[in-house]
Amino acid sequence: MTFTVLDTGPSPNHGDRPAGMPVDMLVLHYTGMESEAAAIARLCDPAAGVSSHYVVCEDGRILRLVAEGQRAWHAGVGSWRGHDDINDRSIGIEIVNGGHDYGLPDFPDAQVAAVIALSHDILRRNAIPARNVVAHSDTAPMRKMDPGEKFPWQALASAGIGHWVAPAPMAGGHFLSIGDQGEGVARLQALFADYGYGVAITGIYDEQTRAVVAAFQRHFRPSVVDGVADRSTLTTLAHLISVLDDAGTGA
Repeated sequence: MTFTVLDTGPSPNHGDRPAGMPVDMLVLHYTGMESEAAAIARLCDPAAGVSSHYVVCEDGRILRLVAEGQRAWHAGVGSWRGHDDINDRSIGIEIVNGGHDYGLPDFPDAQVAAVIALSHDILRRNAIPARNVVAHSDTAPMRKMDPGEKFPWQALASAGIGHWVAPAPMAGGHFLSIGDQGEGVARLQALFADYGYGVAITGIYDEQTRAVVAAFQRHFRPSVVDGVADRSTLTTLAHLISVLDDAGTGA
């Protein structure tokens, strides 16, 4: 797909990247507002203090708000693979969608095609491992749910974008959830931390652990998002880790 990026005038909500900092993450968001116009206005409002490098509209138009060489203020407080300042090292794409507050509408085909095309172009120009193409909710699971469980990650993976395996089918059996404690919980937390999530290994299935499990489900096992580490969730996580390449970056 060929595409054109429209420069709508820069958002003031950006700064300089740290000297020598590589761009090695791509973070996808939804706008979570009632309209495209409202979202763009907020992303360009200096009082809001938020922005992104790009906005992808429902009809497939791509708007550039911040140059890639600049540090857009899109991710906020978060963590991925031990890095705590996501904005320093990432490019952020806001996808126009009302999100959970507005009924979590489907993402139109034209919009998804534009996200794929733009992502391909970004990945072509930057050394971003597949495992570092993430949801905002992956980096900030206690605060964020975007781009949500209806975002078509599998379609992106089929186009060569991001890390993905087929979700394991739902099944019964033992599971872990809020209030559980012990070695099994610690192992679970260690697996999520190994994949990239910012979770403390405490051996206690606390609210942070529940939020991380829910974020993982939104991205990789979206049929049920409940924060319960059931067999399907655990099997999907283990499969993702098993297919990491030798550098641990994802195929």
